[in-house]
Amino acid sequence: MPETTSQGFLVNMRDWNEMVAEQLAEVNKITLTPAHWEIIHFIRDYYQQFKHLPNMRVFIKAIAKTLGEDKGNSRYLHTLFPDAPLRDACKLAGLPKPPTCL
Repeated sequence: MPETTSQGFLVNMRDWNEMVAEQLAEVNKITLTPAHWEIIHFIRDYYQQFKHLPNMRVFIKAIAKTLGEDKGNSRYLHTLFPDAPLRDACKLAGLPKPPTCL
């Protein structure tokens, strides 16, 4: 597995691929489903388009606008990423730690 920070984020975003995401998910005790991949690819596309990471409120609104209200809410995201949806989605997507996450 590529090098990660002490908090489990990739040191080099270019090291990311889906196999790395699977490894990161395993370390974080998350079993990836198509629903997880949808959010992972969403946040990667968001970052590529806007060159920054959103806060949780903006993340939820962007998901709702793109993927629908049923997925753009904190309850749904917490079912996929129980500890911290934005942080863990970014981690598995090979992105930096969101600035709003402690």
